[in-house]
Amino acid sequence: MSGVKKLRTDVNRSTNVVYQDHHVSRTKRGQVVGTRGGFRGCTIWLTGLSGAGKTTISFALEECLVSHGIPCYSLDGDNIRHGLNKNLGFSSEDREENIRRVAEVARLFADAGLVCVTSFISPFTKDRAEARKIHVDAGLPFFEVFVHAPLEVCESRDVKGLYKKARAGEIKGFTGIDSDYERPEAPELVLKTGELSVNECLNQVLDLLIDQNIVPSEIVEEVNELFVPDNKLNLAVADAKTLPTISITKLDLQWVQVLAEGWASPLKGFMREKEFLQVLHFGNLLDGERQPRCGAINMSVPIVLPVSTEVKEALDGSTAVALEYQGSRVAILRNPEFYEHRKEERCARQWGTTCPKHPYIKMVMEGGDWLVGGDLEVLERIKWNDNLDDYRLTPRELKQKFKEMEADAIFAFQLRNPVHNGHALLMQDTKRRLLERGYKKPVLLLHPLGGWTKDDDVPLEWRMKQHAAVLEEGVLDPANTIVAIFPSPMMYAGPTEVQWHCRARMVAGANFYIVGRDPAGMPHPDTKKDLYEPTHGSKVLTMAPGLTSVEIIPFRVAAYNKTKKAMDFFCPERKAEFEFISGTKMRNLARSGENPPDGFMAPKAWKVLVEYYSTAQKKE
Repeated sequence: MSGVKKLRTDVNRSTNVVYQDHHVSRTKRGQVVGTRGGFRGCTIWLTGLSGAGKTTISFALEECLVSHGIPCYSLDGDNIRHGLNKNLGFSSEDREENIRRVAEVARLFADAGLVCVTSFISPFTKDRAEARKIHVDAGLPFFEVFVHAPLEVCESRDVKGLYKKARAGEIKGFTGIDSDYERPEAPELVLKTGELSVNECLNQVLDLLIDQNIVPSEIVEEVNELFVPDNKLNLAVADAKTLPTISITKLDLQWVQVLAEGWASPLKGFMREKEFLQVLHFGNLLDGERQPRCGAINMSVPIVLPVSTEVKEALDGSTAVALEYQGSRVAILRNPEFYEHRKEERCARQWGTTCPKHPYIKMVMEGGDWLVGGDLEVLERIKWNDNLDDYRLTPRELKQKFKEMEADAIFAFQLRNPVHNGHALLMQDTKRRLLERGYKKPVLLLHPLGGWTKDDDVPLEWRMKQHAAVLEEGVLDPANTIVAIFPSPMMYAGPTEVQWHCRARMVAGANFYIVGRDPAGMPHPDTKKDLYEPTHGSKVLTMAPGLTSVEIIPFRVAAYNKTKKAMDFFCPERKAEFEFISGTKMRNLARSGENPPDGFMAPKAWKVLVEYYSTAQKKE
């Protein structure tokens, strides 16, 4: 390029420089870099024509790895020329020096334990070979990835308009037009970006890194379903018929569904004592066989199966038992392990209270004095036959839905209450902010909890009708919303439980999670004050270990703006304009058949609530 001074590389070259070896070994560095143990330093060298998709893939890979606790940094060609290489032009000598410098920087990043991703055209074979040699000489893995798209595809993309300028003669020496690109002869991977989506390319790179033991395999497949494979089902059903049984409750079956569908991955069944203690005391799974590669796995609530002393004495020592619900054998528990159910200690740690009037604590205290853990084999998908089973999508099914919708951001909203326009405002605002950040297709996962809830909560059937009315009225965008049911029971355990809610959505593919005021909270049964400090849930989520692949979006306080006659984000400076409509007031209005202020809730959605309370009163 004209106006760029030619670089002189032979001036004041030092002759007395001696390379100094580090005192910190790579093994030691790998123990402290990132949240997953192990040294992973390497360089992934993306090469290809301008417009082939190098930067897009590089940034997608960086985001994916970092979100899974693996340190990664992307060196982009344009970014480097803004700083380190801003004194270089585009002569053959300067291009060679550009690549040499980048290779040296990438080597340093890799030596520090990072996965370094470079995205440079790097058109010449000898320059890429030199970059590889720099890494090989340092004993660091180097993976050349040819990002291949035909020239006509690259020209059709031409976001920067460079091909057009090159064709017009305004840019000289432009690779692919009047300067050659030397295709790699033996790259570790070829990505045909003219045929594959970004996610498909990303998965191919991840497969390469898994094959080379750079990243663990769990980074690709994080859903551990516990259903018996079809080809082994007949044998398992026959086996179950011969086994002694444990009769389980509806609540237990809901937890079987949670485990079977993979929401609690990587659990293989109801928790054994080792896992139970890790969860109670650390809020994490720290299995020694997994921890060196995977790091801490957030698991904040025990998922356990209580049994009576009589059952324990009858079955202790069995190699397998069948779980039976209402006369049907639904699962096999292999190698069962019985251990004491220390109820008071569990409640004190899980809920921060042992108040027997707390609805879930009451069930714990009235339940079995023993817990049984083991590997679970579920014979068939759990169906409730309530006309809502089609909404009960598993994590794998949700991931497939997101893929079909070409979603590049999934933001999840957990709820156990009807949706009012304050909730909708937050979801709309989240979508707006994601679009401003450059996401093209953000998708909302509206994910009501579908397991057990306390008696005064609106039942699932009516909540689903109300959510459908909200979508029907266009308060939320039906085209970019998935409504599905989360099968977990509600525990009302506040900040402890909200981590479970968030992690389960993370397993299903969500990368943004909206957290509200007092999540998973309730009034103290005795004092009637909030059992948990209302802001602690969102604060805890932003600090919780093992939730690195999801970004927490705190709930901005919304209230009814009397001037606008609409729900609005609360502004303390204009507090006289706002009215806080409590859940109690909302329920009282619905019970009496009155309408709330205009703009509080979609009219059809409000009508559903009025109908529910009217029906409930008639039953009473």
